[in-house]
Amino acid sequence: MSEEILATVHASAARRFIGVGTMAGLGGLVLYLALATAPALHWRLFLLVMGGGALFVAQFMWQTTGLRLELTQTELRDSNGRQLVALDDVEAVNRGAFAFKPSNGFMIKTKSRQSKVWRPGMWWRMGRMVAVGGVTPGSQTKPMADIMAAIVSGQEPFSLS
Repeated sequence: MSEEILATVHASAARRFIGVGTMAGLGGLVLYLALATAPALHWRLFLLVMGGGALFVAQFMWQTTGLRLELTQTELRDSNGRQLVALDDVEAVNRGAFAFKPSNGFMIKTKSRQSKVWRPGMWWRMGRMVAVGGVTPGSQTKPMADIMAAIVSGQEPFSLS
């Protein structure tokens, strides 16, 4: 963890509030529909589960968007030290306009399959794909993707410090 951090990505307070507020608002609205109207019992249970799930995701999203993503010469990790991907395992970095990627983010294709992890609003990993983005600002994710692509292609990256 003593490696130089080449780039960081974190969600601003405004983006966190909008993202989490939208999810919490959805959960609250669905719970209101379940309790205020009188649908059949199976619909009421369905709406209660969906509303509770949306509130759970909002709370989980609040925790995960408080973290920061850090890029070093060897890995992409979060501020808790959890490794998203080792740069030795990266096959390609894609941030094109038509790429399957999160908002303001980029997609990483790895050489080997990875475990499934989802951190709403920040990143997810499934199979050979790692996606970074969501409530993150593009002004931070674009340079991170460019530096990562330079490292993977063998060019000498530069520091944003």
